[in-house]
Amino acid sequence: MAALAPAGPGDAASAALDELSLNFTYGAPGVGNGSLSGAWYRRNQIHLFGVLLAILGNLVISISLNIQKYSHLQLAQQEHPRPYFKSVLWWSGVLLMAVGETGNFAAYGFAPITLIAPLGCVSVTGSAIISVTFLKDNLRASDLLGMTLAFAGTYLLVNFAPNITQAISARTVQYYFVGWQFLIYVILEILIFCILLYFYKRKGMKHMVILLTLVALLASLTVISVKAVSGMITFSMTDKMQLTYPIFYIMFIIMIASCVFQVKFLNQATKLYNTTRVVPVNHIFFTISAIIAGIIFYQEFLGAAFLTVFIYLFGCFLSFLGVFLVTRNREKEHLQQSYIDFGNIPDTTLGRKAWRETNVGQNTTRFK
Repeated sequence: MAALAPAGPGDAASAALDELSLNFTYGAPGVGNGSLSGAWYRRNQIHLFGVLLAILGNLVISISLNIQKYSHLQLAQQEHPRPYFKSVLWWSGVLLMAVGETGNFAAYGFAPITLIAPLGCVSVTGSAIISVTFLKDNLRASDLLGMTLAFAGTYLLVNFAPNITQAISARTVQYYFVGWQFLIYVILEILIFCILLYFYKRKGMKHMVILLTLVALLASLTVISVKAVSGMITFSMTDKMQLTYPIFYIMFIIMIASCVFQVKFLNQATKLYNTTRVVPVNHIFFTISAIIAGIIFYQEFLGAAFLTVFIYLFGCFLSFLGVFLVTRNREKEHLQQSYIDFGNIPDTTLGRKAWRETNVGQNTTRFK
């Protein structure tokens, strides 16, 4: 299959616009409107499938992180601990992490970015529940309140996210990729990125906000490319082959490169600052960046009512607040009480060593 039909630029643009008009379908009575009724469910089955994939993926990621933490704790109890990468339990956590990330990746092929990206709060709240249940962590009142707010926010996000079904084909991605909205957005993003990188590299300014803003700027490109790659793979499986188009490989390269540099800056942030500060701020920055990317590149709030947008943003705020409450002061608490009782171990420094090993295991990055 040829990458582009041998027609003039006007014909190619016209074909892309025709395909876009066929790809967009809106639910009645309005975009993102309605409640979880039978009619709403019938209009949003494909989106709910993506939501289910994202939620399951984030829960699997929560399990994988706690398995890796438990693996570090077990190794710390040994008189001559092995390297963590020689532990079967640790590799089991890594395998589950890959499964969870695959679920997140696939979810972008079935639902809008503005619906999938904020569901990263499920991973944080799920990890807190698992820590309390299996790793003997303390359950605090702020945890219960944070989980409740996160679940309420998730409900609002699912119910009031853009009710738009769009088949992501190569022509669709090509049309958006050269659109003036995205070009202006990329120019501004590159400019901001270079300014922040200058202060970070040349001036030695390693403030957490600078590092996580660099991560968020890269994350916006990540979610755009992830949805493009996942959408084109899904379109190839259900309709016509899209993997022969150059735009697929361009997006694939952008996805890999942006992920690699995200890991670099996020790891730097976790080395310099407590994870209890990095996790909520990174979640907020990532989600905002992803929502803006979805609005600008894929035009996911096109035609949405003001009330729908307001309730959606309120749902985001609740999820942000929930993540903050769940992670607040948790690291200080670990200093006083470890996940596992080390009281029977003669060496009292072992608990502190295990705590350090545990937090090393938490420095894992993902798409959201």
